[in-house]
Amino acid sequence: MPAGEPIRVAIVEDDYRARDALRQLLDGTPGYRCVGAFGSVAPALAARLGELPDVLLLDIQLPGIAGSEAVGALRQLWPGAVVVMLTVMEDEDEILRSLCNGANGYILKRTPPARLLEAVAEAKAGGAPMSPEIASKVIDALRRTPPPEQSPASLTNQEIRLLALLAEGFSYQAAADELRVTVNTVRSYIRSVYDKLQVHSKSAAVSRAIRSGLL
Repeated sequence: MPAGEPIRVAIVEDDYRARDALRQLLDGTPGYRCVGAFGSVAPALAARLGELPDVLLLDIQLPGIAGSEAVGALRQLWPGAVVVMLTVMEDEDEILRSLCNGANGYILKRTPPARLLEAVAEAKAGGAPMSPEIASKVIDALRRTPPPEQSPASLTNQEIRLLALLAEGFSYQAAADELRVTVNTVRSYIRSVYDKLQVHSKSAAVSRAIRSGLL
């Protein structure tokens, strides 16, 4: 159970029963609070929430604007929110499109409620939660992608170890504990990685490292 202030969560899910079940799960669990629930992207973009979400649970199959295409717009609307995609399918193209657009995680809808709550807390803590089926498809798809024309600058062994941990969904704090360094040192490593790989997000860094054969 998360400590301190409740994790504020917004939901965009077109199935009413699924949306209501998620809302009740969040509101009925200490440490979590649903601050908005919407049936499609348009009302979410038009909403003026009293509390901004920490985490957005975003269905990929929505009427009107697809969830995978709406990630960027919703992150602009709620800049502090991390996005976890929800889906019943395991389509590689949609997975990669969502992640490239800024999603932080990808969870199958059949995920048990307890694991879904863990994924929300993990995303809030800086991790990248993924159902195992999704993670394996992402890695397989990225490994089939041709490497970039130029190899990235050499990463240190510690930076590669950090990227491997982030790829497994570790938060900065959990990675710091595993590497036996401070979280500030981890942030220093990640800034160095961003500079060397010429990227601006954890998902992009992991993707570039996998395509380059570093992971």
